[in-house]
Amino acid sequence: MLFNSVTYLVLLAITVPLWWLLPRRPRLWVVFISSVLFYGFWRFDFLGLLALNSVIDYVVALALDKTENPRRRWALLLTSLVTNLGLLMFFKYAYFLTDNANGLMALLGIDREFEIPFKIILPLGISFYTFQTLSYTIDVFRRNIPAERDFILYADFVIFFPQLVAGPILRASEVMTQLCTRNPFHWADVAQGFRRILYGLFLKVCLADNIAGIVDTGFNQDVSGFSALDVWTLAFLFGFQIYFDFAGYSHIAIGSANLMGIHFPENFNFPYMATSPRDFWRRWHISLSSWIRDYLYLPLAGVKAHDHSSGGLAEATSAEHTGRRDRALFLSWAIMGLWHGANWTFLVWGLWHACFVFLYRTTRGVFGKLPAAVQALGGWGLTLAIAMLGWVPFRAATLSDTFTMWKQAINPLAYRSLNLFENTYVVTAALFVLTVATYVVDRWVAPKLRQVPLVWIPLESIAFAFLIAAVFIYLRPIRQYIYFQF
Repeated sequence: MLFNSVTYLVLLAITVPLWWLLPRRPRLWVVFISSVLFYGFWRFDFLGLLALNSVIDYVVALALDKTENPRRRWALLLTSLVTNLGLLMFFKYAYFLTDNANGLMALLGIDREFEIPFKIILPLGISFYTFQTLSYTIDVFRRNIPAERDFILYADFVIFFPQLVAGPILRASEVMTQLCTRNPFHWADVAQGFRRILYGLFLKVCLADNIAGIVDTGFNQDVSGFSALDVWTLAFLFGFQIYFDFAGYSHIAIGSANLMGIHFPENFNFPYMATSPRDFWRRWHISLSSWIRDYLYLPLAGVKAHDHSSGGLAEATSAEHTGRRDRALFLSWAIMGLWHGANWTFLVWGLWHACFVFLYRTTRGVFGKLPAAVQALGGWGLTLAIAMLGWVPFRAATLSDTFTMWKQAINPLAYRSLNLFENTYVVTAALFVLTVATYVVDRWVAPKLRQVPLVWIPLESIAFAFLIAAVFIYLRPIRQYIYFQF
């Protein structure tokens, strides 16, 4: 079931009133059934895999809570890690590993090929719910939270439908209490929920879906014929597409939870206005970058992890050795890249960001001496270029295409022609202006206008009328969210 569908709106219209009307136990069952239906609209047979993931970590967490024996606790944690990551590896990376093993055998001159004798279908949202259940088990192992004995409450945390297939990746400490004990009803939550859902639908169906065709047409061409301006244009255009698509999903997820008085952490915060690579990852897919920070990077760097999913990727400033910190950075980013997809292009994407975070660390002392305005504007321009050019391997079909496009982008002699359709450049420029203008309005104009209700209320009403009309016009045809494939 997709957010940008009438079916989802019907599910929401049934679930939300029941959430507010029913007592605790029936309310938890309503969330459970709604979440099962939400996932089952894709494939009911894969609910068994989702249940397996959930039960493994539920049982392991209960056992962890009962024992103080260090060896037994580590063995239990290892059981969770091996089973969860093993399932993820099988469903997501089996073809990738097989193809690369066959390529290596051919390179070595060995006449042998491995084959998978059956078709493997990637389960929807497996990367997200695997990380979510793992975070729960690890938090219980660390004694950050107690194990939850109510299986339905625990299951609701794992499969809560607003965020099940594409996040935000939640922590048990952030949402389980809100599921267990219903927050007081406030009309402000309901109003905010409808706003966020409307924003998300607009970003998805009006912007991301209409950009998609132009992006597909551009990247389906022979990249060797691109000029540098073509490369930059497509990089920016796909950067806008994936941002509107994924931020739109997050808006709807957060808004849907708001309707039930449940508050999720933010997942995006104007990432294309970041002034450094580190700042970018405090603003983009915050729940993933903070997950990587707390459950991979900081432990590898020898630093105590945080217990919340805000703030994005942080530097392990207290690591005992700089070399250990840097190795942790590159390994974490490599894993984050491959988490997105079973392709070497995603590994390159991860290492691209690792390199620039590393460069930022090593050079910020020099740039920190520049005037504040120069740091802000220069840092913004440089970070935007790095982020957008980094989307090339994320979208390109092969490593060869990626390196060809990057080579063109840095070639001074390749800026002399335009080979894409004219509207591609116009649309990209318009979206850039729209993104910057939205940031300016949100940060500086809107707060002042809200202090003058006679001005703000009519303007907001006109804006919402426009958004509703636009969503109504573009709600069909339905396109799947980009991050569903991860």
